[in-house]
Amino acid sequence: MSQAPFTLPSFYTPYPARLNPHLDSARRHSTEWAQQMGMLDAPSTGGGVIWDRAELERHDYGLLCAYTHPDCDEQTLQLITDWYVWVFYFDDHFLDAYKYTHDIEGGRDYLERLETFMPTGSQTMPEVTNPAEAGLADLWQRTAPDMSDDWQQRFITSTHNLMIESLWELSNINDQRVANPIEYVTMRRKVGGAPWSANLVEYANGMALPADVARSRPVEVLRDTFSDAVHLRNDLFSYQREVNDEGECANAVLVFERFFDTDTQRAADITGSLLTSRLHQFDNTALTEVGPTCAAMGAGADAQTAIAAWAKGLQDWQAGGHEWHMRSSRYMKENTTPNPTAQWKTYLDGPRQHATPRPRPVGPVTLPELYMPYGLELNPHLPAARDHNIAWADKMGMLASLPGLPGIWGYDQFDGMDLALCAAGIDPECDGDNLNLSSDWLAWGTYGDDYYPIVFGHSGDLGGAHAQNKRLRLFMPLDDTETPGPLNPLEAGLDDLWRRTTANGNRHQYGEFRDAVITMIDSWVWELHQHRQNRTPDPIDYMEMRRKTFGSDMTMALARMKHGRQVPDEIYQTRPIRELENSAADYACLTNDVYSYRKEIEFEGELLNGVAVCEQFLECPTNEAFGHVAHLMRERMRQFQYIIDHDLPQLYEHHQLNDDARHAIDTYAIELQRWMSAIMNWHKETNRYRDEELPPRPGLVGPTGIGTAALRPFNTAHTAG
Repeated sequence: MSQAPFTLPSFYTPYPARLNPHLDSARRHSTEWAQQMGMLDAPSTGGGVIWDRAELERHDYGLLCAYTHPDCDEQTLQLITDWYVWVFYFDDHFLDAYKYTHDIEGGRDYLERLETFMPTGSQTMPEVTNPAEAGLADLWQRTAPDMSDDWQQRFITSTHNLMIESLWELSNINDQRVANPIEYVTMRRKVGGAPWSANLVEYANGMALPADVARSRPVEVLRDTFSDAVHLRNDLFSYQREVNDEGECANAVLVFERFFDTDTQRAADITGSLLTSRLHQFDNTALTEVGPTCAAMGAGADAQTAIAAWAKGLQDWQAGGHEWHMRSSRYMKENTTPNPTAQWKTYLDGPRQHATPRPRPVGPVTLPELYMPYGLELNPHLPAARDHNIAWADKMGMLASLPGLPGIWGYDQFDGMDLALCAAGIDPECDGDNLNLSSDWLAWGTYGDDYYPIVFGHSGDLGGAHAQNKRLRLFMPLDDTETPGPLNPLEAGLDDLWRRTTANGNRHQYGEFRDAVITMIDSWVWELHQHRQNRTPDPIDYMEMRRKTFGSDMTMALARMKHGRQVPDEIYQTRPIRELENSAADYACLTNDVYSYRKEIEFEGELLNGVAVCEQFLECPTNEAFGHVAHLMRERMRQFQYIIDHDLPQLYEHHQLNDDARHAIDTYAIELQRWMSAIMNWHKETNRYRDEELPPRPGLVGPTGIGTAALRPFNTAHTAG
C-alpha cells in the first residue's frame, strides 16, 4: 500500500468492545466453509485468485463476528461468520469481475441471478454455478426457516440492495463521478450492507422485530444511524485501499474532499465528526423516541424486549466493528492513537447540539446566488385562484382568532403570502378547479405547520399534538366511513380537501396520498419534539425529516396519481426515481431554508433550518453556511439533471417500458422541474420572508440549554416557512 494519506481522526467510542468466547471455533468453521463453497484459490477474471487461505485468515472475519456478536452461542456465531465471509467474498469478486472490467451489463446479469438463491414460499433455487451462488444458497437454507416471514422479506431487501446497488458504484467509476454528500449517504446505506448487518443482529438475538415496530420511525432511525456510523468508520479506514489503490469513487472522505474543495485531512475530520454525530443521534433516538412510540403503538412487553435487545446488539456491533478495523489486515492502521483533547470534544458534541441560544440576532442577510436552470410558467387561472384561496381559508376559519390564542393568520398576511402563485407555477396547465384545489392544499399544509407550534408548542403539549394527529387521520377515510365533526380550522380544511380530492375516484386509490399526508403531520410532532429538547438536529436526520415537514411526499403523490396505472408501482421504487424525487425535494426544502433563515432564527427562535444546522455542525459563520447550502442545492440540482440524462434512459431499456410509461415518467420529471421553479419564484415574490414583514412573536425568553426547559415557556416557532 502507498503512504497513509491522512491521520485518522480520534474516534468517539461510547460502547465497550467485548469478545465472544467461541472465536476460535468460528475461525476454524468459516475457513472450512469457504473452502467447501469454492471461495479459496478459485480463479478470477484477471487470471489470479480472489482469496487464498492465507488471505482469508489475514482478514479474520471470525474476529469481526466475535467482536460484533459477543453474546450469541457457538452455532449462531459460526453461521453469522459464514454470512460475513460470503458478503466480503461477494464484494471482492464483484470488484475483480465487473468493477475492474467496467462490465455493467455482465454485472447486472450476475446480480439478478444471484438473487434467485433466496427463494420464499414455493419458489425454488436454480443450480449453483459459482462460489457466490453456492455460499448464498447454503446460508439461506440454514437461516430462513428460523425467522419470521417479515424478517425474511426485510433481509432479502437489504441483501438485494447491497448487491444490485453495486451497479451504482460501477456506473460512477465508469463516469469518474463522485456523488454529492446526500446522495452518497443514501446509497452507501444500500451498497455498504450495514442494514443487512442490523438484520443479522435480530438473528443473533433469536428475536425478530415485530413487523409494525420494524417500520416505525425510531427503529428506522436506529437502523440508519447504526448503518451510517458503520459505513463512515469503514470509509476512514479503507480510504487508502479503496481510493488510492483501487480507484474507487464511493468513499465519504473523497466525497467531502470534492464537495468542500478541501484537503484530505480536513475531509477525514469532517467524516469523523459526522460519524460522531450519527452515534449521538442513535443514543438520542433510543432514549427519547423509542419509549413514547411503543406506548403510542400499544407495543407489548415482547416487542419492547426485542427492541431493547436489538439496540444493545447494534451498540455491540459498533464497538466490535471498530476493534476489528483496528486489527484487520484489510485496512490502514497508521496514526490511530486517540487524542484525548479531540476525544473529549467529540463527547461534548452531543450536549452542544442542545445548547444553541434562541432566539439570536441575525440582522439583514445577503442571500447567495441560487442555481435554477428551469424557466417559469404561470397558470392563466391564477387571479381567480387567489380570490378563491382567501375565501376558502376564511370559510375554514383559518383567518380568525383561536380560543385563548392569537390568530395564526390575518387577511392581509394571508393575501401577501400568495400561496396560489406557488400552485400556479407548479401546474401551469390545469383547469381552474384543480388550481383552486392545489392552492387550498398548500394553504392547509402551511396553516398546519404554523398551527402546531402555536397551539401545542407554547405549552409543550406533545400529548395534545399526538391526539390531534389521530383525529386528522379520521378525516381521510379510504371507504365510506363517516367522519367526525371538525373541531378546528385544521380539521375543517382537511375534511373539505379530502372530499374534493377523492370525489371523482375510488378512495382506495388514494392510499399512497393519505400515507403522504400522515407522514407530513407526524413530522410536525417531530419538530415539536426537537424544540422540547432545544436540539439542533443531526444534519442527516434533518435533511431526511425536512422532506417530510415540507410536504414533499404529499406533493409528489398527488402528481403520481395523475398518471394512473401507466407506470408499474415498482418502477417508482427504483433508485433513479427515488433519487430524482429526493434531489428535487432537497432543493425545494433548502430554498425555503435560505429565504426563511432570518425570520426563523431571529424572530422565532428556530432550530430546524438547513443553514443553522450547517452552522452548528461545521462551526462556521453564517455567510459560509449560506455558501455551503447554496453549493449543496446546486449539486442536488445537477444530480437531478444527471438522472434525467443518464439514468432514466437506462431504466427504460432495462425494464422494457412501453411508450406510455416512458412518456408518463418524462412528464413527471417535467412536473418536478416546474415544482422546483415555482417554489423558487414564490419565495422571491411572497411577503412571508421580507424583513419589513417580520414583527417578533411571543417566543423564547430566558436561559437555554440542558436543564433549563422548566425555567422558560416552550418556543412558538414554526419551520415549514
